[in-house]
Amino acid sequence: MDVQGEQRAGGNRFAVVVSRFNPELTQGLLTGALAALEEAGEQASAHTVVWVPGAFELPLTVQRLAESGDYDAIICLGCLIKGDTMHFEYIAESVAHGLAQVALQSGIPIALGVLTTLTEAQAVERAAPGPGNKGAEAARAAVEMASLFRRLDEGPAE
Repeated sequence: MDVQGEQRAGGNRFAVVVSRFNPELTQGLLTGALAALEEAGEQASAHTVVWVPGAFELPLTVQRLAESGDYDAIICLGCLIKGDTMHFEYIAESVAHGLAQVALQSGIPIALGVLTTLTEAQAVERAAPGPGNKGAEAARAAVEMASLFRRLDEGPAE
């Protein structure tokens, strides 16, 4: 038996958590994510957009949303650009580990759309409209995982 998710929203509910830090870039990620959800047939009423101050606030907010039981998948969007200090490394590692921990503890798919780039030009490229938009990529992963989990919950077909 082969079980896969689909690129159809199929009545699933999504939360999109977006960092306000680097807003010109995170807005591009959000635009891409919402377009991908729409392409998957998701209705605007089936998602909630939650804004947080920065990437560090993503894991705790995602945990609260996962605990609510209101969402089938959560999409996380943010942008970290390496600077001259270690701050980038600490935040990137904390966010990735925190989100992975929430996903494992809650059983809710968490899609990671947090850019971690070395330059602003790399971030602009990944937040721009088009096929390379990482917000859209994260949303497509969330749709597929929500669909997959729904199939897994239904059990094997007879």
